[in-house]
Parts: sequence; C-alpha cells; structure tokens
Amino acid sequence: MTIGFSSRLALSGCALCALGLLALAPAAAAVRTRPPDPGPAAGPRAVAPQPGLLYRSGTQVRPRPGAPGLPDVSGLSWVVADAGSGDVLAAHDAHRRLPPASTLKTLFALTVLPVLPGGIRHEVRPEELARVGPGSSLVGVAEGRTYRVADLWNGVFLNSGNDAVHVLAALSGGWREAAARMQAKARALGARDTEVRSPDGYDAPGQVSSAFDLTLFGRAGLRNPEFARYCARAAALFPGGGGDVYPIENTNRLLTGADGVAAYPGLVGVKNGYTSGAGHTLVAAARRDGRTLLVTVMNPQEGGAFAVYEEARSLLDWGFASAGRVDPVGSLDAPRARSRPGPEPSAEPVAVAAPAEDGPGWAETGAVTAAAGFGAGAVALVLRRVAGRPGEE
Repeated sequence: MTIGFSSRLALSGCALCALGLLALAPAAAAVRTRPPDPGPAAGPRAVAPQPGLLYRSGTQVRPRPGAPGLPDVSGLSWVVADAGSGDVLAAHDAHRRLPPASTLKTLFALTVLPVLPGGIRHEVRPEELARVGPGSSLVGVAEGRTYRVADLWNGVFLNSGNDAVHVLAALSGGWREAAARMQAKARALGARDTEVRSPDGYDAPGQVSSAFDLTLFGRAGLRNPEFARYCARAAALFPGGGGDVYPIENTNRLLTGADGVAAYPGLVGVKNGYTSGAGHTLVAAARRDGRTLLVTVMNPQEGGAFAVYEEARSLLDWGFASAGRVDPVGSLDAPRARSRPGPEPSAEPVAVAAPAEDGPGWAETGAVTAAAGFGAGAVALVLRRVAGRPGEE
C-alpha cells in the first residue's frame, strides 16, 4: 500500500496531536487531583442544607445548641427565610399548594411594573372593570375617570384593589396575557408550585401557590426599588370625582398597626390577602441589624381573622433571635439554579411621557394615555367603594 504525501502529513499531524495529549495528561491529572485550597482559617461554618428537606411534610428546622424554640404556628404552610443569603431558616410544608389570595399580587407587580411607567395617564373604560369578581376588595376605580398608573399601583399595594389590577392588566396587554406572563415569570424565578388563573389572586379553579413560592416573589420584589417603595407605603391619596382625592391606608396591619394589631418594628412590606377559599395569607419582610427576614404564612387554622399577623410576628421574632443558631433547611436560590426556563412572553411596548413622581400631585402636564383593551365583558358590574372591612383582600 502506498501512502501519498498528503496522507503522510495527516498521519504526522495526528501523531503530533496524540503526543501532545499524552504530554498534557499528567498535568491535567495533577490539576484534577490537587486538593482544594482550604483558605484562611475561620470559625464554625453553617452546615449546608440537606437536599429535599423543604419537600418533606411537617416542620423542618435544624437548631444548634442554644437556639430558641419555634413558636406555635397554626398556618397550613409557612416559611422563614433570610432575604440576603436566601437561606430558609425553618419551614412547615413549604411546597404545599394552596390558594394564595391577594399575595399573588406580588407576582402580578413583578410582571407588570416594568412595562408600565407610573407617569402614564389612562381613562378607564367600562369593559376594563366588567369582570371584577363579586365581593372583591376595591380601591374605587371608576369608569370614565383618568388615573395615573402610579395611582393604580397604590390601589393594588395598599387597598388590594382588584379593580386597579383589572385596569393595569388591560393596559399591559389583557387579562389572559397578564396571566400567561405571570406564569412565565414564576417559572423564571424557580417558583414551580404556582399556577396562575386570575392575576388579582381572586379564587379560581386550579389557582395555587405555596409559602415557598410566595417568599420567592417577596424577595424578588424587595430587590425592585419601585416595588419596594409601593409595598412599604402605609398611606396615600387616591383620586376621586371632580378632582378630589381621598386617603387610602395599607391593609397590611403589621405595617400600619390597625385593628388592634401592633405594627412590627422594621417592617418593610410585603402583601397580605384573604378570600373565603384561601383564608388569610401574608408575606411579610422586616429589617433589623443589617438583616432582612421574609416570613410567609398561609391560612392559619386558629386565632381568628388577624392570627396571620400574630403568627408572622412570632416567626419574625424567632428568625431574628436565631441568627447564627440554626443551620438552613434549604435555599430560595436552589430551584432557580436548577431551572432552565424559556423566554418570557414580551409585552407590547407602551408609548410614554416622562414618568411623574409617585406623590399625590394631580396637575402634571404632557400626560400620555395608553390603553390596550382585553375583550369586553358581557355582564356590566357596577362598582362601588365598600365601607368597612372588605370580603376579599
């Protein structure tokens, strides 16, 4: 057999490559077998969380000697987490799927806030309010009246107004589009327990979330300065008829100290909720000594209407007292690290003017009206502001 010149070149090249690889192999093996640099000596380290602990039923906590005992909590599901590190300090049925009520508005805000600057002005159309569920909590949005988007967000965060959510959803592309984008956002954050059917959190078949997922949403919200500002606001002025305004107050009693519930020191949000199907739900965040803790409590089984606040309070107290005394049982970052979500559906661009401040100034000029209809409802619903405690938060 005769080997031509080009073939000899090829064989020589292959031989050289093989020799090179053989020469490099010991060095590569040495790199692989070199022990890791232990780094500087340090004190006792936190023990890494055990995989899957948060998916077990019951209460999960890993106390060190001297750690305080957990308080009695009747919520069906709850989580205590460090917002900075993402460590879950303790949990009970963290991934149990339950109706979220208006705590789902945290996910709505995470999804829609970035595409609707607060300075947009919009005249509300009848069809945008036609499908607000009966018994919903309302901030008093009226058809034919013009609002800034910032006003509507105050209505969402403070009064838990489903009427405001419906208008904002219409502006951002429609009700179904908002639900689809919320679902994509949840998956992008690693929230695998959440199924979105109604963006305002109103009870709907198949709509669920979990204490773990809601804690994820709260943490992501606190990282968004606009979200954080709204959820920490205790009171605001909302536009009424004839250029008048009226005060609205945040229904999160841990923030305002209303209805006999003492305000929690250092509270910075996030969102409360209630429906007959979900019971009382709450995502709360508080800051102390440079740490921010998140607590989510879903549907307490004891203690009455305001038990959710007292149970969240006791868990926040425990979390702050447990600094350095418990090992994490999981991480808020773990699901996202494992997830590989596809791209989120994009919203239609909105033409805007320079955004206005969030304060209660109603006389700004150069406003831009933006509206995207979402399909007129067949049933007209006359909205009114409900005095006293709403049937749904």
